[in-house]
Amino acid sequence: MDPASLIGIIAALVIVFVVQALEGGTAASIILFPAMLLVFGGSIMATMAGGVLKDTMGLGAALKQAFLPKIPPPAAVVDSVVKLAERARREGLLALEDAAKQVEHPFLRRGLEMAIDGTDPEELGDILHSEIDAKRKVDKQAAKMFEAMGGYAPTIGIVGTVMGLVHVLENLDKPETLGHAIAAAFVATLWGVMSSNLIFLPLAARLKRLSEVECDQMEMVVEGVLAIQSGSNPRLVAQKLRSLLPPGSEPAVEKKAA
Repeated sequence: MDPASLIGIIAALVIVFVVQALEGGTAASIILFPAMLLVFGGSIMATMAGGVLKDTMGLGAALKQAFLPKIPPPAAVVDSVVKLAERARREGLLALEDAAKQVEHPFLRRGLEMAIDGTDPEELGDILHSEIDAKRKVDKQAAKMFEAMGGYAPTIGIVGTVMGLVHVLENLDKPETLGHAIAAAFVATLWGVMSSNLIFLPLAARLKRLSEVECDQMEMVVEGVLAIQSGSNPRLVAQKLRSLLPPGSEPAVEKKAA
């Protein structure tokens, strides 16, 4: 698990509350349930109104993916592919039937199963690449949802502030309450801007980045599966896949190979 988003968002919110305390305020003065309900609830509902229900129903899964991504280290994937290539070279492709069931990477497992079943290499490549394209579209839509919420939140926060100021004007005959009411009115704008820039937009960027990493890894798996199916030399397979690894991953693979 990569905790970057969790650490970043929590640390950013902590900084906001620390600054609030340093300026003589209290956390309770900006944690107002009505303002937070309007901003978060309104942003989600506005995003739902601009899309389809299926997208909104997948919001929980998108959050889980952002905070708890299940992407194995690329070096480990290369290591698995090379070991499978070595066995296929020694014993033949059909010998991988049992080994394929033990592969933890689901995309690699599906690719191996189709290769073992005798799928034409060109068709196999097309099928696997189509699956990657479909994943990119799903991930793009999840990121767009958070981008949309990030766009709606500041404006909805302003709506909350206007609503609060209307309430202030209704109570001008009670001057002793005006200061607190005006301050509370602007909390909605605070949460609108803060949720947009510290939560929604960072999560959208996170999902885009995770999608790039996972799809690049899937592209690497396709190359590995096709190489195994063609009976390529395991050393050549290893060299080819290592060349596709992101900088910094190669040493780990080489260490394992040694």
